[in-house]
Formats: sequence, C-alpha cells, structure tokens
Amino acid sequence: MLFNLRPRAAITAVALAAASVLASCSTPPAPPPPPVVQAPPAPPPITLSSKVVERASAFRGYMQRAGAIDANFQNGEQIQASLKVGVGYEQKHFLSGVMSYGAVLALQDPTFVSAVRAFAADPAQRQQVIHQLIADPAYAVGFKGSDTAAARIIDTLGADGLKVYQAGKKVKQSAYDVQRVAWSKGFVTDRDARLAYAKSASTVPALADTADVAQLQQATLVTVNAPPAPAPAAANIDAALDATAAPAGPRSAPPPYRPAVIRSLAVAALAALGAAGDENLATIDAIMAEPSSASCLNMAKLNLYQCLAVSKPHYEDIFCLGQHAMIDTGACVIKASGAPMPVEPLPPPPPEKPAAKKKTTAKPAAVKKKKA
Repeated sequence: MLFNLRPRAAITAVALAAASVLASCSTPPAPPPPPVVQAPPAPPPITLSSKVVERASAFRGYMQRAGAIDANFQNGEQIQASLKVGVGYEQKHFLSGVMSYGAVLALQDPTFVSAVRAFAADPAQRQQVIHQLIADPAYAVGFKGSDTAAARIIDTLGADGLKVYQAGKKVKQSAYDVQRVAWSKGFVTDRDARLAYAKSASTVPALADTADVAQLQQATLVTVNAPPAPAPAAANIDAALDATAAPAGPRSAPPPYRPAVIRSLAVAALAALGAAGDENLATIDAIMAEPSSASCLNMAKLNLYQCLAVSKPHYEDIFCLGQHAMIDTGACVIKASGAPMPVEPLPPPPPEKPAAKKKTTAKPAAVKKKKA
C-alpha cells in the first residue's frame, strides 16, 4: 500500500518555520554575571598606644613644672617644695616620655605620615616595613618627610630642655646671691628625710594630665583624614623610599640624628602603619631603649643624691636643685634631641697681679780715706 508523503513533508516544513518564528520572538537568555571583584582592604588606621600618649604628657608636664621654678627663694620651705618638683621623675619612664613625645610630634608631619602610609594598604608590604622598623629603627629615616619630622622633634625637645636648663642656671646663681641673707645659712631640718624622699620620688613615674593627654591624642589624628598615598609599584621597598625629596615643612634637619630622634621616628612610623597600639606596647618599649640618654639621666640623679647627702645650709640645697635637678636634666634632654647646647660665657680672667718691684741692694758709699 502506497502513502502520499508530500502533504506530510509540507506540514513538517510549516511546523519548523512556525517554530523558528516563535523562537525569534522569545527573549534571549541573560549573559553570565561578571566575575566578582573584591575591593582591596582598607589600610589600618593610625594607632598609638594610650600608654605612649600618657608618657608623652607626663614628660611635658614635668618640663613645664621644672621650667617654672622661681629662683627668688624667701625661706627653706620654698626650697624644699621646689626640690620635690625637681626630683619628680623616674629616669626610664622619663626617657620613654621623651621619645613618646617625639613620636607624637612626628605624627603631625603630613609628608612623613603619608609616605609611611603608602605601604599600609598592601598587607605584605605593610608587614615587611613593620619588620624592618623593629629590626632597625633607623629604617624610618628613609621615608620622605623624615627630615622635617626630625626637625619638629629636635626643635621642640631642644626648646623644652633649654627652658629647664636656663631656669636651673638662675636657681644656681641664686645659691650664691642668697648667702647675703642670714636665713640661707641655717641648716636644713631633717636632711636624711629629704634625701630619702628624693630617692623614693625617683622610682615613681610622673603622672599625666588628663586634659593634656586628650590634646596629644588629638594631635596624633591630624593626618588621619588625609587620603592615603597610592602604594608604590616597585617590588623593592628600599628602592621606593625617597629620602632626597624636597621638604614640606618650615625646616628640614638632615641626618645624622641622635638615637632618641631616630627611635621617635620609628615609633611614629609604626603608628602610621597601625602597629603601635596597646597590644604592641612591648615592641615599642624595646625600640625606646636608648642607653646613652639613660646614662645621662642616671648620672644626673646620682649627682643630685650625692649633693643632697653632704649639703647642710639652705643655700647648698639651692645649688643641688639648680645644678643637678635642673641644669643636668635639661642638658640630657637637649643632648637627646641633638639640638645645640647653649654656649656658656667664658669666666672672666683673674685680675692681673701688679708686677713685683725688683729690690735693689744699695751699696754703701765708699768711704774716702783721709790722707795722713
């Protein structure tokens, strides 16, 4: 039996054509979603330990109090009160305060902070720089702006030290001037107790002022709102650091720097990388170990104790205060900063003694013999 296939083929062709028309009218499939690109992590904020800020404030407070000691003493009670101010610091805590304050000052330099934070966005670079700073604090000197940041530290610490130094010179001079007054020659009462107080007060860290701590904390945040600089493309971080760039501050202090200044810059750099918080305090303390300045402060206190141990009249206590509690401490801070020491005037030459007249022995006149 034969079938006619033509109508069936025609029907199939029509069906395919209709399907094609319907397919052309349908919505095309959506393209695949683009790959998700994660934004780079935000750099950590600038972080400086609250303990570091408190030490900086305690240092500033002592320098202000010591620099304000009045040399116009009227009685022994005033002398003893001023002595309590002069001896009121523990050497290690005081030196830490010197460099803590230096770090706060460096964080106010926008060029230095921006140069350091250029390495904060990339976690690998950030960690590499942190390791370099801990291994060698002088690594901080290589960042752009370190010269102007160092100048801030040198000028500020040097001025603070000079103020105490000059106030001590006035106190020391009054030890000689006051001897014209009878009361100054009277003996100090309970000399052993005041020496014991000087030694015990030197073991207690000075306290910070709450308002001053808040002010210093605010100072460390001055450059936080500035946009971070783009991370350098160079693979070698050392090659990317630029120490020869033009300074962006009122004064540039080129290296070499004193160890206290270098360590202040290193702590500030760690803070700019978000690696100087309370949890990093042990590392910061290790960086702030500075033997030369520590020896200077220890010698100042030792000389003060020896001076007080042998001092008896009031005017000698004034000398101990002026020379060892104030002049010596101020000089230690000046030297730690690298600022020039004040030029001391040369002592006047001793008066010339009149030339001794040569004694001439007159020979007796010859006696003429009378002629017989």
